[in-house]
Amino acid sequence: MYVKPNDLVTTMIDAGESKIFMSTRDTLVRASMGGALLALAAAFAVTVSVTTGIALLGAVLFPVGFIMLYLLGYDLLTGVFVLAPLAWLDKRPGVTVRGVLRNWGLVFVGNFIGAFTVAAMMAVVVTFGFDTAPNEVGEAIGHIGEGRTLGYAEHGAAGMLTLFVRGMLCNWMVSTGVAGAMIAKDVPGKAIAMWMPIMLFFFMGFEHSIVNMFLFPSGIMLGGEFTVMDYLVWNEIPTVLGNLVGGLVFTALPLYATHARTAARRSLPTRPTATRDEIDQPA
Repeated sequence: MYVKPNDLVTTMIDAGESKIFMSTRDTLVRASMGGALLALAAAFAVTVSVTTGIALLGAVLFPVGFIMLYLLGYDLLTGVFVLAPLAWLDKRPGVTVRGVLRNWGLVFVGNFIGAFTVAAMMAVVVTFGFDTAPNEVGEAIGHIGEGRTLGYAEHGAAGMLTLFVRGMLCNWMVSTGVAGAMIAKDVPGKAIAMWMPIMLFFFMGFEHSIVNMFLFPSGIMLGGEFTVMDYLVWNEIPTVLGNLVGGLVFTALPLYATHARTAARRSLPTRPTATRDEIDQPA
């Protein structure tokens, strides 16, 4: 079943409102599990890409994590970057900027807890409890961290701009996946609508702040030649900002402006005013 765009935006606004008023405990639990499932999906995708040598196959399979966490009602920072502001724009009672920022902060913390936990567990898995050197998957994760921190830093301001734009493009696709899931009412429809944009962002190498919460801490544990400060300055912080701007500019605001704030207008034909003689004429 297909949900029309006007109804879709109302659903997104309702979802944003509910997330803003969600309890601290529920927000943290849902965000932690969302971050953990997405991290597992990232580990799975890297494993598939490394063991098969086919990067596209890893990208095709990565969306399973996003689909699982969405169907279970868990949250990602990239999603609430879009949904929560919509409730504020629509002036829902009790929705404030402070409430939106509170939601973002709690989801960020929860996502990091979940992603970091999986990063530590995967580091144990690929090193036999740190008893051996990382296997080929572990080495690949370490090199990803190096390339997507120091690789940007080598280009200075141009590298920072590239990182920011990749973050924007990422959440354009991820938030489109969130919206797409609400367009469909059945599970297969939701899965297909989410699959396409998520696969695109992963294969194109766009920057996702929660995926990076797994890749980079895990990379440091596995001997990647970069530091925590490299990760924060040359990836996580600019990526978060890019994800925020991309989700708002390319998904939330266009949908809201054209489907929530704009009503179709139709001009009625003008009828000539009848004269008294015409009114008095018999039918």
